[in-house]
Amino acid sequence: MLLGFILMGGVLSTGLMLLGFMLFGGMSYADVKMHLRIIARDPASLPGGWYELMSWQAVNHLGSFLLPALAYWYRIERRTWSQFNPRPLEQVAGFSLVVLIVILFMPFDGLIIEWNQNIHLPQTLAPIEEWVRDKDQSTTAVTRYLTTFATTPQLLVALLVIAIIPGIGEEVLFRGVLQRMLMYWTGNKHLAIWLAAALFSAIHVQFLGFFPRMLMGALFGYLYVWSGNIWVPILAHFTNNGFTVFMVYLYQQKMTSIDVEKTEAVPMLGALAAGLLTTGLLYYFQQRNRPQLI
Repeated sequence: MLLGFILMGGVLSTGLMLLGFMLFGGMSYADVKMHLRIIARDPASLPGGWYELMSWQAVNHLGSFLLPALAYWYRIERRTWSQFNPRPLEQVAGFSLVVLIVILFMPFDGLIIEWNQNIHLPQTLAPIEEWVRDKDQSTTAVTRYLTTFATTPQLLVALLVIAIIPGIGEEVLFRGVLQRMLMYWTGNKHLAIWLAAALFSAIHVQFLGFFPRMLMGALFGYLYVWSGNIWVPILAHFTNNGFTVFMVYLYQQKMTSIDVEKTEAVPMLGALAAGLLTTGLLYYFQQRNRPQLI
């Protein structure tokens, strides 16, 4: 049922984009289809390609993640938003620590990113590996285009589309709905967290970043279980995406020499130390928020 809502939301969001171009752009159906292909493959060739692609990303994300999750939660489960939050936000201890935990986790996750990118399949599966790497290069090219900012307004749009909307939509779907369903089906919260994290990573269709994204998803999952409030993983997700976007902007504006997109620049000793600190803070956060309410 949930998958049906997601598929229907994806179709409706695409239809909404088609309708928007037809009504406000004065295009025919055939022209819109061609226009969307150009946006997807070569947005830089269009005068307003960056903003159009960002708009497409926003509408598609809302239609594929947030709205289906809420529709399922409200119409099928017959629940309310407050039921995402067994523990009120004001009772979550160490809420502000979430930002520090996520930022400290990034250098360690960088090591996992570098390791994941260097994984090679057996020679007999070389065609599959070539396809995977070509697919990832294509996705990376689009991401780099979207995270190339010429103006401050572009930065603000990027924070909305890349950090705020996914932070809410993906956490409501994967942690608020799916992880809770998996906990009910399996009877094991750890298995549910890791299964939801694996699905969270897989749906991004970036195989060379599968394991670090799954690890990040598991971090969000444990924060939700321990805190009992959906706004905690939402803040964590927003911090991860928003901090990266902001640091990329500062680097492009030559306001910092740190390039967060280069994982090989992270010293191993520093990354391991960051991992240990993150573990310590996570343990502290868990202990402060006992008992677990999810």
